[in-house]
Amino acid sequence: MTALARLCAKLALAIGCVSLLPAGAFAGYPERPVTVVVPFAPGGANDVVVRLIQGPLAEALGQPIIVENRGGAGGNIGIGQVAHARPDGYTLLMAASGFAVNPSLYVKVPYDPLHDFEQVAELCTFPIVYTVRPNMGVHTLAELIARARNYPGTLNYSTPGIGTVPHLVTELMKLDTGIDMVHVTYPGAAPAAQAILTRTVEVAAMSVAVAMPLIEAGALEGLAVTSRERWPELPGVPTIAEAGVPAASADTWQGIMAPAGTPKDVVERLAATLIEIVQRQDIRDKLLHAGFRATGKGPQEFHDRIIFEVPKWKAVIAKAHIKAE
Repeated sequence: MTALARLCAKLALAIGCVSLLPAGAFAGYPERPVTVVVPFAPGGANDVVVRLIQGPLAEALGQPIIVENRGGAGGNIGIGQVAHARPDGYTLLMAASGFAVNPSLYVKVPYDPLHDFEQVAELCTFPIVYTVRPNMGVHTLAELIARARNYPGTLNYSTPGIGTVPHLVTELMKLDTGIDMVHVTYPGAAPAAQAILTRTVEVAAMSVAVAMPLIEAGALEGLAVTSRERWPELPGVPTIAEAGVPAASADTWQGIMAPAGTPKDVVERLAATLIEIVQRQDIRDKLLHAGFRATGKGPQEFHDRIIFEVPKWKAVIAKAHIKAE
């Protein structure tokens, strides 16, 4: 073989090796717009979060960020779409807590939460607040638990849907304390809140964003937040651990994921960029005003959360005999 032939063979081999690399593995990522799939209709919690970071993320990456709402089946349609997308960093998922819940809640889901995704960055969380009307005569979570024990099955509580974190965390509290309260589900946060205001139910478990203005207006009284820390804008409402039920600590999270197999360098770049964005004071303030606490946790911490929550919620769903409707 001539020297020229050997050189051509080496070039062909090099070109062939390069062609086998995932598109996102190049240092120039991203080279075109990136799509973030929101598996719910516009206006929901994770839709709000992704649109708060959409502009800063586009600026940092130097490419447009396209938000695509693909709602339906409790988020399963949009999640399944991303699970089977090309793992090149150009199709991402704006995931929420239902990601870890749905595989145990539904008979069949189009994804495996432990194998079909790379966790990129947890962006923020928010707690659930247990609320009652001020004239109910119950002013602490301990008093509510005592009332439920003395009158089992007579207290009703509202949530924005079966399998939502407000529902699951209340069932977790019931299991831990042995109390009996009846779940009344509503198609969203607004009707669930209206139910307690109109005396249809005695207790409501709702997101802090929904509860806060009602508590501040004196329409409802907050008994506990389910996070490990008190909510900054509700400093008088204790955590559920402070209220005596530490096992029922939980929060709702929002974060970015990518299909399994996405190149590590792409995941790392996205993670570093997203964490930097949510740690900016202006973004933290906007998130807090919207009812979210910025966290900015990287791939490993985010992955650890998924590993913990999938079996946790599976156990609650099984013990409480919860089924999706």
